[in-house]
Amino acid sequence: MAEVDLINRDPNNMNAHIQCAFEDVLAEPDAVHSMDCVWSLSFKCFNCGKNCCYSIMTMLCGICMALAWGCEYAMLAFNHIWCLTPCMRDFSVTCGFWQRCFGVVINCCIRPVCEGVGSCLSQIKITKG
Repeated sequence: MAEVDLINRDPNNMNAHIQCAFEDVLAEPDAVHSMDCVWSLSFKCFNCGKNCCYSIMTMLCGICMALAWGCEYAMLAFNHIWCLTPCMRDFSVTCGFWQRCFGVVINCCIRPVCEGVGSCLSQIKITKG
């Protein structure tokens, strides 16, 4: 089993769209600024609240959620391996049989009719008059 990377926890950038840094959420335009101490304390409170809340939520729910998602993907794999793939193979084999049956009907019944009609119509001569 591969070891978990504790440094780069999103190597495939699956959650790159979630930007939750202070600068990505709150911004004051040049024309309007709060006092420096308010902006500085807002930065600290935002980061503290975000980090504490995320830590508590992951401690309480993270392991259970990981287990639930692991079970979900196990059921998905089971469904594909034991149900969907065999059904698709069965369907493919059945379609192959019906394809051969359809080919026989076409060759035995419709082909002679088409050849006869084609032979009759090929004798028609159109002249400009």
